[in-house]
Amino acid sequence: MNQYIEKFEAATKNTFYSKLPHAEKEFIKTKSLELKFSHQEIKQIIDMTRDFGMWNEKSICEIFPEHEQKKVVFSRLRKIYEDIRSTPNSYENFELKNVAKEQKYTFKTEAKEGFGLGLCPVASEKTRCCNLLTLDAVESCGFDCSYCSIASFYNQNTITFDSNFANKLQNLNLDKNKTYHIGTGQASDSLMWGNREGILDALFLFAKENPNMILEFKTKSDNIKYFLENDVPKNILCTWSLNTTTIIENEEHLAASLDKRIGAARKVADKGVKVGFHFHPIVEYENYLNEYQEVYENLLLQFQADEVALVSFGTLTFIKPVIKQLRSRDFRSKITQMPLVDANGKSSYPHATKVEMFSHAYKTFKPWHKDVFFYLCMEDHGMWKETFGYEYSTNNDFERAMLSAYANKLDIGFLI
Repeated sequence: MNQYIEKFEAATKNTFYSKLPHAEKEFIKTKSLELKFSHQEIKQIIDMTRDFGMWNEKSICEIFPEHEQKKVVFSRLRKIYEDIRSTPNSYENFELKNVAKEQKYTFKTEAKEGFGLGLCPVASEKTRCCNLLTLDAVESCGFDCSYCSIASFYNQNTITFDSNFANKLQNLNLDKNKTYHIGTGQASDSLMWGNREGILDALFLFAKENPNMILEFKTKSDNIKYFLENDVPKNILCTWSLNTTTIIENEEHLAASLDKRIGAARKVADKGVKVGFHFHPIVEYENYLNEYQEVYENLLLQFQADEVALVSFGTLTFIKPVIKQLRSRDFRSKITQMPLVDANGKSSYPHATKVEMFSHAYKTFKPWHKDVFFYLCMEDHGMWKETFGYEYSTNNDFERAMLSAYANKLDIGFLI
């Protein structure tokens, strides 16, 4: 028996076993010793148990299959797990756990090496990508969206500002004969910090001095005070990441409500600033198509096509470190309770699910098709044809089409 105990303890190392409730730990240990599960089977059972708790599903103690043969038991347990993942999530009786009422973080201002201007971190030839350049004005985010990958790259409790940011912007020499598209919402939310450390002062000046650049601020906040109180260069886009109220309330913790985001966008548009909307991620759950359609139709009612530069669609796509990061948190989320399949080396929804969600979204926005630029983010080349009815041959073709559409909407010159 001591031999099996040692094997069990070895199998639980570098797993989430220590984070499980005491009753579940004892249950897994008892069953593992009784059925003599292998090293890999024990690790998988621990991951499944951790997921059941995160998803607010029944405990493994309640659903564990009873049988004398370990292969039968493990096979049935795996089937239970996969059946739960393949059934559309329901938030009807979902109970949140350990969700902060406010984010506690510390601010740090320091001189950072490099500039932070580079290609979008998810850029890839394997998917159709717009070649967006990203500018890390701030590192880490004060919101706590359960699906976010930022926490995997930065210390989520420390918000870092670059003390040399303004000087670096002034010393950046862009090619005057080329149109650029630069976004600031990849390493943090673009607007939630306002003008702290003078970042918006610096970015607005940068936009004024580089009229051949399209500067996009992407946000889930309603902090638009600076935009309303200052002259906004016409080459600035202000875009909102939107979702249904169900997803916002259960997965986008501490972010502004749907009504507040749309209300902020409406005020910014009223000032003459062009706006845009990102539906990324679209999340599958019970009745999700109807709830997303309500949001789409609300935008069609509240905004005119000439006020909107873009609408983008995307969905949940994970790399292994992000899934591990989510499992390490002691909270509840339905985000990873989805039928994960390979998507160019990452994990995402099955192809048919994506076709359904993107086709539905694009068709609902039909009144804007001729006047607003629509695109898919981080999706297979062929997904465009199946959902939009057209596709781009290369990432450069996609980039040119996007830049041309934005430049036309912003009434600025297009150079490439």
